[in-house]
Amino acid sequence: MKIVLCCSDGMSTSILVKKMQAAAAKRGLEDVDVSAMPVSTLEANAQDADVILLGPQVRYMLKDVKKEFETKPVEVIAPQDYGMARGDKVLDFAFKLAGK
Repeated sequence: MKIVLCCSDGMSTSILVKKMQAAAAKRGLEDVDVSAMPVSTLEANAQDADVILLGPQVRYMLKDVKKEFETKPVEVIAPQDYGMARGDKVLDFAFKLAGK
């Protein structure tokens, strides 16, 4: 499953990406690919994503991103999980959105 995290410039999500990758590895989930990118590059680079998660700071883009990626689950990461870099919780959220 490919999970894309999106924020203003792709930097603040990098810590969360590492935590999510560690949580996936701990669970033995080898088919999980987590990446981060700026919202400005989402359209060009996230077409193959299974789930798109927005950082709280770009929640204002939710409607536009949902419209662009109509067939994919798109949601905002809970601010407390984002701020505390709770990779396991965000990974669970992504799987729930994907119906897995």
